[in-house]
Amino acid sequence: MKIGVTCYPTVGGSGTVATELGLAIARRGHEVHFICYALPYRLGRVPPGVTFHEVTVPAYPLFQYPPYSLALASQMADAVRNHGIELLHVHYAIPHAISAYLAREILGGGPKLVVTLHGTDITVVGADPSFLPIVRLGIERADVVTAVSQSLADETHERLGVKREIEVIPNFVDPDRYDRDFAAAHRRRLSPDGAPLLVHASNFRPVKRVLDVLEIFRLVHERVPSHLAMVGDGPDRPAAERFARDAGLAHRVEFLGNVSPVEGVMGAGDVFLLPSSEESFGLAALEAMACGVPVVASNAGGIPELVVHGRGGFIFPVGATETMAACIVTLLSNPHELVRQRELARRRAVENFAVAKVVDRYEDLYHRLLGA
Repeated sequence: MKIGVTCYPTVGGSGTVATELGLAIARRGHEVHFICYALPYRLGRVPPGVTFHEVTVPAYPLFQYPPYSLALASQMADAVRNHGIELLHVHYAIPHAISAYLAREILGGGPKLVVTLHGTDITVVGADPSFLPIVRLGIERADVVTAVSQSLADETHERLGVKREIEVIPNFVDPDRYDRDFAAAHRRRLSPDGAPLLVHASNFRPVKRVLDVLEIFRLVHERVPSHLAMVGDGPDRPAAERFARDAGLAHRVEFLGNVSPVEGVMGAGDVFLLPSSEESFGLAALEAMACGVPVVASNAGGIPELVVHGRGGFIFPVGATETMAACIVTLLSNPHELVRQRELARRRAVENFAVAKVVDRYEDLYHRLLGA
C-alpha cells in the first residue's frame, strides 16, 4: 500500500501518534509519505520506505495570513499524482481534513481518506463557530473517521452535530522503548537524595492545570519529602515556575522543557500526575504506564478509558488536589503497594495499548478501504 500521512510536526500527542503509526506501517513493508510543513520531530532520519514532502507557503504581501491549508491541498494532490498514493490519513481535523478533501477535488477523485480526531481539533477549535461548518464538512466527506477514545467520538457527535459513524482506535505505545539503565541515570540526577520522584508531562496549556500539579506536589512534599520533574513547555510555564518559587519549592522542582526521548524521565518517576480538565485520551499517561509508573489523574474525557482506578492508576474529580495528594502519600508510604501498582500499570499498557495490536487495527482499516 502507498499511504500519505499529514499531521502537525510539532511536539504533541497527535503528531507523535501519526509519526509512530507511519513508521510502524513502513516497517511492515508499505510505502509511507509524510506531507507536512516541517519534518515531524519524532521522525528523525527518514528511514527506508518513508518519503517526506515539505509544504511551502508562498509569501505574498497581500496575504496577511499565509494560506497554509490551500498550499497543503496542492502538495497533497501533487504527491498523490506523482507517487500513486492510494490513501491519505490525516491527523487532527483542521485544516488537514478539508485540505485532503480539496486535494481529492483537484484530482477529480483519487485516494481514500481517513481522518483521525485527537481532541482539541473538536473540543476547542472545531467547536468554535468560525470553524464548525468547515470542520464538519471535512469529517463528513471522509471515507472513514476514527477517534482516539469513545469520549471524543461522543463529543464529536454532540458538539459538531456529526451523524456519521466514528470508529474508536486508541493511542498506542511501544513498551520496548523503556530502558531501565537510562531511567536510572535520570533518577540519580532528578532525585540525588533518593527521595520519591513525581513526574508531569504536557504542553502546559490551561487545560493541563499545571498549577494543580504543583499544589498536589506541595501537599505531598509536606508529608513525604519528594522531587517533581516537569516535562514540556507552553503558555503556563512562567506561572508554574513562579508558583514553585513562591511556595519555596524551586529547589525540589525541575522544569526540563521538551526532552526526547521522554521515556527516560517517565521511567525515573514513582508517580505520574495528570490532573487535566480536558483530555481526549492521555498519551503521556500511557507512556508513563508503559514505563511501569502508576498514574494519578482526573476523570476527564478519555482518561477513564485508559486508567482503571486501583489497577495501575487512580482517577479523581477535576480539581481534587487534596484527594490526589492523599492518594500519592498513601502510595509512597507503602512500598509493597507501589510495586504492585507499577506492575499493574505496565501490564495494562502492554496488554491493551501495545503498538503491534493498535497498528494491526489501522492496517486492517487500510486494507478494508482499498479492497485488499
